[in-house]
Amino acid sequence: MSVVSIRKTQGDDYESIRAAVFQSIADIGGIEDVIKPGFKVILKPNFCAEPDERCSGGITRWEVVQAVAELVKQAGAVPVVAESSAAGVDTEAVVKKCEYTKMREEGYEVIDLKKTPRCKIPVPDYKLIEEMSSWELVRDADAIISIPVLKNHDQTEVTLGMKNLKGLIDDAQKKLFHSIGVIDGVVDIVQTVKPVLCVIDGTYGQQGLGPIFGETVKMDLIVASKDIVSADAVGSVVMGYGVDEPMITVEAYNRGLGEKNLDKIEVVGEKIDDVKTRFKRSSEVEIPGLPPYQLIFAEGACTGCRNTVISALMDMKAQGVTEYLKDKILVVGPVEELPPDSTPENTVLIGKCTNMHKGKGRTVVGCPPGNVFVVQGIVGDAVEVGRRYSDQSEAEIDKANN
Repeated sequence: MSVVSIRKTQGDDYESIRAAVFQSIADIGGIEDVIKPGFKVILKPNFCAEPDERCSGGITRWEVVQAVAELVKQAGAVPVVAESSAAGVDTEAVVKKCEYTKMREEGYEVIDLKKTPRCKIPVPDYKLIEEMSSWELVRDADAIISIPVLKNHDQTEVTLGMKNLKGLIDDAQKKLFHSIGVIDGVVDIVQTVKPVLCVIDGTYGQQGLGPIFGETVKMDLIVASKDIVSADAVGSVVMGYGVDEPMITVEAYNRGLGEKNLDKIEVVGEKIDDVKTRFKRSSEVEIPGLPPYQLIFAEGACTGCRNTVISALMDMKAQGVTEYLKDKILVVGPVEELPPDSTPENTVLIGKCTNMHKGKGRTVVGCPPGNVFVVQGIVGDAVEVGRRYSDQSEAEIDKANN
């Protein structure tokens, strides 16, 4: 049976957080069975993008990472904090903003993977990617520990231990994922790097439009497990989701990478019911500054399409093309009847569940479709809003990004 520990932090200072991390890892049997003397161990925090405030719930706190690093050193291994921020984001800017310089002052390595030698890592039994576009440090590590934040994601509902590992691929492949499929791609990474431990920083979480623009939720929690699927399942329930809502968790479970069912997970420390709170979903957030439009979600619309549409609207705002949204009708899921004012010119049918209305609007294929295709479906053919990365070679993508 998988074991997941939930512990409350008794303060916001380093010693209090360290005590909760140490207790959580002790609860699951320590790390000596997975971290051996002499191992080089990657500690993978979430450095998605530079936040307005370091404790906004968007970026893993250095305090949690350093506590894990201490335990790794005590086991006789070498901890290396390694991460690559989101595509186009300067990892070093996040390091400085979020005070990881304090770890460097203590003698720990904090490395921007984007500045290290690259390599290809074959993916066994892959569903989406035949190989990871990664770095030699990742390939050569003896063990990997995922240290994510407890937060929402505007496309995958939650981003916890497994989604956090997307930072182990380069910018070109990150962008590719959003065209060809985040869910299967993330699980391909999980089954390749096989993380030995997940420690979720739940001191501050983030709800709504995560992974960086959401609302901060103070939770004062640490969640730990050697089963990353179980850690994500419990973390999701703590955020008010059902275990079957986050599709990454379901896919990883279906591939046999861990346990998601709570009746087969031993939860120690705090009880889930005593600490859980319902996080606002990204699909429940009203994005300010958009022109009038209609968004129709069918009752049976899946999480993937719901979140992709909201994420695509955020992309449109960032790209300055929201004027094309004016008076559009966006249809998501198995909607039985279109509204009376729907026409082929103003209606966008998103995802395969809208196939029953084919010909009655502009169709955006996929299950779920990538963000770039949703945006293109809304804007139409007059403006190219994003290149179809799946039609490009990796060399072309790298050239465009550099």
